Amino acid sequence: MNRITITHLARNLADVVNRVAYRGERFIVERGNRAVVELVPPPRARRLGDLPEILSSLPPLGATEAEEMERDIDLARGEPTIPENRWDS
Repeated sequence: MNRITITHLARNLADVVNRVAYRGERFIVERGNRAVVELVPPPRARRLGDLPEILSSLPPLGATEAEEMERDIDLARGEPTIPENRWDS
């Protein structure tokens, strides 16, 4: 990671921005020998067509994790639950 002063950034803004945008370089900008900001490229956009590749790169869920995920999905869907004692509701 490159470290530059805020003065250098002010004098070379276009060059620094181009290096971040086109080369993916990262910069720590310092003022008075103290880091004040970090310049990084934005995250790369992904397409919906990339989803199968992304999902296949994830580690598989264990049995307990799969059960917990199923329970979380059921809760998120708002599936109604009927209390054993309806007077408690």
